Amino acid sequence: MADAPRDASVRPALEPGTRVEVRSAFDRSWSTGFEVHEVAAGGYRVRRRSDGHVLPVAIPADDVRKERKNSMWWI
Repeated sequence: MADAPRDASVRPALEPGTRVEVRSAFDRSWSTGFEVHEVAAGGYRVRRRSDGHVLPVAIPADDVRKERKNSMWWI
């Protein structure tokens, strides 16, 4: 039996505890220092790793990506 075709626009869900970068609504740059707290409808609730604070609103899935190992602040 053949595998069902995959939609390229569908990304796998990020699991709680995954280190992520969050895109700023202000200037659209990516910020590090977050992890997924929980998967929410249409996005993610994220926690700041620096102090453990869970942000009060869900972040849209398009504005959250898995943290890049070689991420540099100037890129």
